[in-house]
Amino acid sequence: MKLTSIVAALALAALPAAAYAAKATKADAQKVVKLISADKAKTKTYCDMAKLGDEAQEAEQKKDNKKLDELAKKMDDMGKQLGPEYVSLMQGMQDIDPDSKESKDIGEVLEGLDKLCGS
Repeated sequence: MKLTSIVAALALAALPAAAYAAKATKADAQKVVKLISADKAKTKTYCDMAKLGDEAQEAEQKKDNKKLDELAKKMDDMGKQLGPEYVSLMQGMQDIDPDSKESKDIGEVLEGLDKLCGS
């Protein structure tokens, strides 16, 4: 192992897990869709989160930060119920340009979950 790799590994080990999440990929999204769609409880949780997401958009438009914070907390808790793969995917998407092909590809995969919710 090169010295720079050792230094990088030590630096990463000192950071909280969320601080260095791997960049999300289309394959990651496919794995998450497969895991969630195979579990009825997780599918329901995902659909419930989608409804809260709609409420969050309304709260944001109304500039209701208190409501937005409450909804964000609920959605965060629900996201954890979907499993570490989902959490990792969401963290990994934070560094992807929303207008990139990569982001659009991941979004298309996640639409499979939205269809399960009747969207």
